Amino acid sequence: MVVSVEILKHLSRFPPRYGPEWGSGGIFGLRYHNDVLYFTLAFEARAHFIRDDSKRVYEFELVGEKPTSGGDTYNAVETVDEFIYFGGWVHAPAVYEGKNEKSTISFVNKYSHVHEYDTENDEIRLLWKDSIHHETEWAGEVSDIIYDPYEDKLLIAREDGHANLGIYELDRKTGEVKLLNENPSLKGALLHDTVFFGVGKNFDWGVREFHAFDLITRKWETFPIGPSVDGNPPVRPVLGDMESAYNRIFAFVRGGMFVGNPFNDEEMKFIRLLDFPNFYAPMRTNALPLGGGVLIAYNAHHDAVYRPLDEESKLVAEFTNAINAPSLLLYVAPPMVKVVGVFGARITSIEKAFGKILLGTNTTPNTGALEATPFDTGNRDILVLDEDIIQRRPPALTISINTASLAKASKFLGMNAFGGIPLDGYKEAELIINSSKDNKLTVYEYDLSLPVEGAYEDVVGIKSGKNIIDLSSFSGIVSFKLENPDTAGKIKIKLL
Repeated sequence: MVVSVEILKHLSRFPPRYGPEWGSGGIFGLRYHNDVLYFTLAFEARAHFIRDDSKRVYEFELVGEKPTSGGDTYNAVETVDEFIYFGGWVHAPAVYEGKNEKSTISFVNKYSHVHEYDTENDEIRLLWKDSIHHETEWAGEVSDIIYDPYEDKLLIAREDGHANLGIYELDRKTGEVKLLNENPSLKGALLHDTVFFGVGKNFDWGVREFHAFDLITRKWETFPIGPSVDGNPPVRPVLGDMESAYNRIFAFVRGGMFVGNPFNDEEMKFIRLLDFPNFYAPMRTNALPLGGGVLIAYNAHHDAVYRPLDEESKLVAEFTNAINAPSLLLYVAPPMVKVVGVFGARITSIEKAFGKILLGTNTTPNTGALEATPFDTGNRDILVLDEDIIQRRPPALTISINTASLAKASKFLGMNAFGGIPLDGYKEAELIINSSKDNKLTVYEYDLSLPVEGAYEDVVGIKSGKNIIDLSSFSGIVSFKLENPDTAGKIKIKLL
């Protein structure tokens, strides 16, 4: 425990500092390995390596000239033997082009990268970098690194970018890369001797299918998205992270998660979870195996349009800046999904170290391509929590939704159902609807029992005015659907 106290002395709060990019980055890649705590601070592009008696900061000068910016915004990190492999992207040097009608940054010097840190010798090696040297476009960022223990190589996922997207194999000795799958993929996870990847563009629709790579035969199989547990399809299932547990794949997306194992005849079914008419999602964070289950954050404000310039971007700004619920830390232990923490704008990274849970947090989201500043605009810090939060009663929670936003999401996105509220651990739960008209509400009740099963339905009559629905008689997870759009109502969910 002495080590933990000494390392904690080196942790700081990080206010806005120089780092040209869009809005705010965060603390990414938190990993405690071989007595070293690593993380990258973005957008400053400063990789930290902290020991009990020392602290080293690397500013990506091996990639190119300083001043650098960026670093990582998807938690691309892996450990093998004494090495920490960390990836992402970096501007080297960063070029801020100024502010007028559009505030921009040049992408000519933007590189995707993978580095190797030797914890035994305190040495950093640039293993690989890639750039297309374009003013407004960039090569796919490294968003995930997965170790292939059969070939002793690294699998690299790349989805965020304009060129060189897909899934690559990287030789960790020579730095040579080989394209394995040309489909854009943000994240993957190892299950038995196969690595599953979520395939699709996050800033388009999201996950469209899953590709599985057999590490032994080197063959690919493709699996479609399965049905939704409440009968209503997912909307914009942008991928946050993936993890394996219980011989199944868990893919955490906007609006819920996909769970299953197609090799055992279980479709990748969609479980609605924390689905609101906004961009609330498990984005720019990571899933952490803990106690046999999985810890995951669903973030209230991870990406947003700051200054809309036309009618389309005004709609996107409204969607991305609506805050209906705080960021939540969830513990997934089927058949339960339990809220274990309530936080602000976003949790960017999660790690287990010296008997504690470490959370990288941020007050500010990423913003759009034409909203660059010469400095990171967020306040970032590292919280230290006790591991027993997964055993405590869940914290009080309030969720507030305008029904007008539901009506708009239904019209423009085809979003009908909403919610997916985890009730496990709460003694009191109620839904309050201030309705502008008579209506009907369908309540779907389900849980995360495996294999995933369908929901039970209850229909509740809604009168014009205030309606209070006691949710304490339900268990597991509940989602909802209004029969008719209501452009002037209000919904509040209170959990105690």
